[in-house]
Parts: sequence; C-alpha cells; structure tokens
Amino acid sequence: MDFEVAPLPYAKDALEPAMSRETLEFHYEKHHKGYMTKLKSLIEGKPEAGKSLVELLRTSSGAVFNNAAQVWNHTFFWEGMRPNGGGPPPSGDVGDLVAGLGGWDRFRSDFIAAGVARFGSGYAWLVLDGGKGRIVDTPNAENPLTAGATPLLTCDVWEHAYYLDHRNNRQGFLEVFLDRLVSWDSVARNLRAAA
Repeated sequence: MDFEVAPLPYAKDALEPAMSRETLEFHYEKHHKGYMTKLKSLIEGKPEAGKSLVELLRTSSGAVFNNAAQVWNHTFFWEGMRPNGGGPPPSGDVGDLVAGLGGWDRFRSDFIAAGVARFGSGYAWLVLDGGKGRIVDTPNAENPLTAGATPLLTCDVWEHAYYLDHRNNRQGFLEVFLDRLVSWDSVARNLRAAA
C-alpha cells in the first residue's frame, strides 16, 4: 500500500478559536490516523493493497470501504478549511455556483439543514452532479464519488468533529464551519479539476 495519512495543511492551532487545537488533534491523530491503521491491517498482503485509496473507495465494501472512505473523507475535510476562512464565496465560478443554489444565505441555510438532518453520523457535502451544484448528506463513511458526483466541499458531522468545542450543538458547529472555516480556494480548485 503506497499511501499514508496526509499532513494537515495548517498547524493544529491555526483554526482557533473557530476549531480548538484539542478538537483538531484528537480528530486528526486519533480518528483519521486510526482509520488508516485499521485499513492497512485489513488489506495487508491482499490484492487490495495494490489499489489507490480512490479505487478502494469505489470498489470495496464493508470494513475496507468504511476505513478507506473515512481516510479520504477526512483528508478532504481538512483541505476544505483554512484559518480565517468562511463567509460568502468570492465572485467567479464558485460565487456563480453558490448563486445557482439560491445565493449565500440560501446555500448557508440549506447546507446547515442537511448537516443537522443527517441522523447519527455522516457528512454534509457540496457536490457537482450533472454539471450542477447540489447539497447532499451521506451516512457514516459514504461518499458522493460512489454515486458519480464530484465532491467540492464537506463538513464532517460525526460527533467527534465537534463535541469538544460545541458539545451536542451540531448546528452551532455547522454555522462556525461555514462562517469562519471554509476554504473557498479549495472549492475553486475542486471545481476546476472537475471541469
């Protein structure tokens, strides 16, 4: 297997106060790296060990899928945030995409609603599907790539993503994510890559 957990794109305290160092450290070091450790133990010495992470995500099931998807999802989640991020997107392709979803206020409201409505654990996503932006939510480790959509942004709504900072206030976490953490530059890169 030729992949490892990617380093964070910023220091562990760089997102404070929007996301505490403690939350980021536990989430990245214990959960994200834990999924990779489990994945490696599941595929070591098997044909799956020669596949890429995306290939595993698209072709596996059960524990292999769950751990491969969680590694991919978490890396994507970290890349979608930046210090002093969030707020309405800039003009250009990303601004146009959000405008097509009803504008910033409607996008913000719908994205938060998708994350809050996700029963149990999962993710809220902004995806490109059939050339159009959509907000979707997925359970557990599920990923829009398996349904043919292109992820542009995700917010992890598993409790470990927010409980230390927000306790059981998932909505509060989603609000902070959109208002203070989103990296629109990352969304723009993902949108360009999908073109």
